[in-house]
Amino acid sequence: MKRWLFLFIAAASLLLSGCASVVESDVTAFHAWPADANGKSYVFVPAKEQENNLEYSNYAQLIRQQLQTLGFTEAADKKSAQLAVSFRYGINTEQVVVSRPAYDPFFYGPAPGWGRFGPYPYGPYGPFYDPFWYGGPMQTTSYPVFLRRLQIGIANAGDGKTLYDVVVDSDGNRGGLAAAMPYMVRAAFSEFPGPSGVTRHIKIQVEKDGKPAP
Repeated sequence: MKRWLFLFIAAASLLLSGCASVVESDVTAFHAWPADANGKSYVFVPAKEQENNLEYSNYAQLIRQQLQTLGFTEAADKKSAQLAVSFRYGINTEQVVVSRPAYDPFFYGPAPGWGRFGPYPYGPYGPFYDPFWYGGPMQTTSYPVFLRRLQIGIANAGDGKTLYDVVVDSDGNRGGLAAAMPYMVRAAFSEFPGPSGVTRHIKIQVEKDGKPAP
């Protein structure tokens, strides 16, 4: 029994580590992107509360890298910029509640000389045993889920007309926005500008050093 439990725990650990190697996001973009907007110069336009904010500056650098990859150039000042880039971000926590039988006869697996349902041919529970049918005791567990959001807007610097607006939603069981932000920024510009008004589910592989895979 101990050996079976060890194998079960090892398999579960591998499964969890595999899940942790991919960051998933739901991305919805709305845009009226003109063909001649590609390659134009841009400038970041922070909100008043974002000025002189180190977290904002860190995320701006991530967006800057993606814009540079797409061929955009950062202008020296607002007067010379053709595009204005703004973004907001945040994280909330929700509590998820899961209920399951307090005793699961299949959790520990078969002991020597036992079939799936106990000693052959049926065991004490029989093939039709269902702990839910008899109203057995239930065990309730709750755990936090962290909901992260990133919104990026690109507009004409001259008239303020919005050209691109994207929202990225990602959730996980670990708190903190900074660790997830590189993947959310990458997802925001995946297949830029992408289809308008369509929600896409994007998975990004995580390298061993914690950075997004190319």
